[in-house]
Amino acid sequence: MQARQPAKTSPRRTFTDTARRAQIVQAAIAAIAEVGYRNASFAQIAQRADLSSTGLISYHFAGRDELLEQVVTEIMGAIGAFMANRLAGTVGATGALRAYIEGNVEFIGAHRAEMKALLEIFINGGFHYDATADQAVVSTIEGILSTGQGSGEFRAFDTRVMATLIQRAVDGLPFLLAADPGIDLESYAAEVVTVFDLATRADR
Repeated sequence: MQARQPAKTSPRRTFTDTARRAQIVQAAIAAIAEVGYRNASFAQIAQRADLSSTGLISYHFAGRDELLEQVVTEIMGAIGAFMANRLAGTVGATGALRAYIEGNVEFIGAHRAEMKALLEIFINGGFHYDATADQAVVSTIEGILSTGQGSGEFRAFDTRVMATLIQRAVDGLPFLLAADPGIDLESYAAEVVTVFDLATRADR
């Protein structure tokens, strides 16, 4: 990515401004998903947002990098909120692990454009997913696994390694969908749940 210009700040951003920014972000997601990261120009985005000119994008965002950063923030925030709701009220570590896997698969299946856009941005270097960011994602699963070991639901194993394996099984789904959009997501989730149930259960 090129050096990003300082983000425009607007302490008095109006409701209209906020709505317009959200509209542009959604149009950017659609454009990236449809034509790819490199072809998603401001002209492509403006067309999908039904804007009269690309200048309206530049008015709300300092540049392409800031817009892409907001796209990533929007998608990751949606995933986080969805999963927090999915995990709320689960009973036991086994139930939480199942909910984590099924919830991620459900979100990916229901938000294909967003996940395709995120994948495009990632593989083209549009945002950096370093070790710190990866650990932040994996830590949720580690917490579930540690709780399960403490309660006796799960056998003894390295929680970092197991959590990483589980997350990679989830992260790989968008790549699989890109190659085979018709894959049975319920079967995918069921197989992943079964694999890690067998790998973690204490009575194995």
